[in-house]
Amino acid sequence: MSPVALTRRILAIVLSSSLLIAPLSTLAQTAKDSKTSATKSTAAPAEKAAESPSSASVPISTAPASNSADASATKSSKAENADGAAMVENPYGLDALWAQGDYVARGTLIIMLIMSIGTWYIGIVKWLEQSKLMRQIREAKESFWSAVSVESGAAALGNDSAVRFIAESGLKADANHRGSLGQHVDKHTWIGMAVQQSVDTIQNKLQTGLAFLATVGSTAPFVGLFGTVWGIYHALTAIGVAGQASIDKVAGPVGEALIMTAIGLGAAVPAVMGYNWLVRRNKVAMEQVRRFAADIHAVLLSGNKEVRG
Repeated sequence: MSPVALTRRILAIVLSSSLLIAPLSTLAQTAKDSKTSATKSTAAPAEKAAESPSSASVPISTAPASNSADASATKSSKAENADGAAMVENPYGLDALWAQGDYVARGTLIIMLIMSIGTWYIGIVKWLEQSKLMRQIREAKESFWSAVSVESGAAALGNDSAVRFIAESGLKADANHRGSLGQHVDKHTWIGMAVQQSVDTIQNKLQTGLAFLATVGSTAPFVGLFGTVWGIYHALTAIGVAGQASIDKVAGPVGEALIMTAIGLGAAVPAVMGYNWLVRRNKVAMEQVRRFAADIHAVLLSGNKEVRG
């Protein structure tokens, strides 16, 4: 055999053997891959089965902890809210009005407070004085006119009695009519002047303080209005400086300023009502006083100082 033919024969054998080895390697690789996949597929359920108890046990073990944490967080939030509500103070009101107000606003509040206190004080004092005078007049009707004389009747009354003051004034005028400058005046006029002066003194005492009530009733609303205007002016100035005109910036300061008007009306209304009521009671009391004074005048002019019941 020639060398060329021999070479060709060797090449053919090599090629045929390579063709046979390639499929065998491919089959071996395929078998290996299938075996690996089968191993993985069998191991996955086992791993899942092993993981499932641990994962199921996690909620059981952590559930109470999470619930307790939520409960504690809720309690702490409630406590914080309660503490915050207790610590939060109203930014508006009389306290804020006094703290944020200037000297004019505070002075206006003090003036209206004095007006209100004075109104109630005078009203109560005048009511007590009128009640006392009416009681003295009732006592005089029962005891004075049942006495044997004007002197004994006056002595039976109290030292601070208005009725006794009128009777003693008439007696002094009657005693001083002779031997003095009063003798140049007729007795009727002289005694009448003395009795009328005592009546006027009682009336002036009853009317003391009523002018204050009239002043408060007529001026307190305007004082409160002045405080309101002053407060609104400062509120608008503060809003302009802040550059914000929201409802919380406007409602609070303006509401505080309107409190001034409410306080002024609160001082004026009782003053007006008390003034009218006390004036009416004064008229009733003084009418009884004048009647008693007229009776004393008539008895003293008669020249007989003995009183017949």
